[in-house]
Amino acid sequence: MRITTLKPFNKQEFEHMGLLWHTDPDNTDYISNELIHVSEAEADAYYEACNELYDMYVEAAGYVIENNLFYELDIPNSLIDTIVQSFEEDVHWHIYGRFDLAGGLDGSPIKLLEFNADTPTMLYESAAVQYALLKANGYDSDAQFNNIYTAISQNFQRLITLSDDVSNFHEIYEGWKILFSSIRGSDEEEKTIRFLQDMAHDAGLHTDFCYVDEVQLSPTDGIFYNDTNFEFWFKFIPWENISIDEPELALIINDIMANQKAIFLNPAYTILFQSKRILKILWDLYPNHPLLLETSYNPLNKKQVKKHAFGREGANVSILDANGKPISSKDGEYANHKAIYQEFYPLNTHNGSFYQANVFFAYEACGLGFRKGSEIIDNYSKFVSHVID
Repeated sequence: MRITTLKPFNKQEFEHMGLLWHTDPDNTDYISNELIHVSEAEADAYYEACNELYDMYVEAAGYVIENNLFYELDIPNSLIDTIVQSFEEDVHWHIYGRFDLAGGLDGSPIKLLEFNADTPTMLYESAAVQYALLKANGYDSDAQFNNIYTAISQNFQRLITLSDDVSNFHEIYEGWKILFSSIRGSDEEEKTIRFLQDMAHDAGLHTDFCYVDEVQLSPTDGIFYNDTNFEFWFKFIPWENISIDEPELALIINDIMANQKAIFLNPAYTILFQSKRILKILWDLYPNHPLLLETSYNPLNKKQVKKHAFGREGANVSILDANGKPISSKDGEYANHKAIYQEFYPLNTHNGSFYQANVFFAYEACGLGFRKGSEIIDNYSKFVSHVID
């Protein structure tokens, strides 16, 4: 790996940009001053890999629905009708997700680790911050695999056009509104959802923002805020959290969708992508595919990574040897979810640090960023920018 040093922004500059989560709990900088140099061929390979992986995920999700494998994916019964309806009706458009990948640099093959398809973070850093850092350091700011803002904006237009071509959006758009909501108290989540709102607004849609607790939901009438009815609700709450922590909300959402009173974003079927146990379905459908790692519901007889169906930022992830003995592990709150075992594959490394590639997807792969940390990437990992040489 070729890595050079950037002149970083200071905390005030980050805050002026709206990045308030610039410092980790241990008082270290979250945004790294490193710059990873990527070749055009490597960027193209990330792009092609994620486009292929997305098609595979859609095939796997259809297989899960057709064969009623929701239990295997640790999906609660309360969401099944909602998932199936959202998958079968074209109007439930997947706006964006983020693939986590190993490899891809210095000739190492790209391997899928997982897909954060429902409420992925790192959006603002990937779309805006690394672009600004390149520009401030005298690089060509377009010398990145980074078309995230435009790609997601166009994907919002596809909520209306329901097709690849968005050129007729303004002709057929009749003013349907999107309400964007996050839970109070998280600067990162609020900035992410407001950034998505900016993309939808710039795409030409009517939007508003409120906190989740301000939204009014009616099974028969839909979504309301300030006495205004919204046809779309982008709720920055993971679907699995709704089903487990808010079962009554899950039932209301099911009724709203069944009555065709509103559309929820990201769609409910993204929980199928989000469940790490779909990695085993992918391996069954595409055995020995070059982008996949062997994955099983049971321990493997090789060095492996134990994860759980749902979890974030490395929580409850363990690296095990071939005998199932832990080599390293992270604690967390997700241990009650069903386990999954994935063949171990090394991350890119440089000077003792580990680097994971992250590619955003919005109708197509649209942007690259990296996280730097320990062998298990966790909530202390750093965001690292890239440049295409």
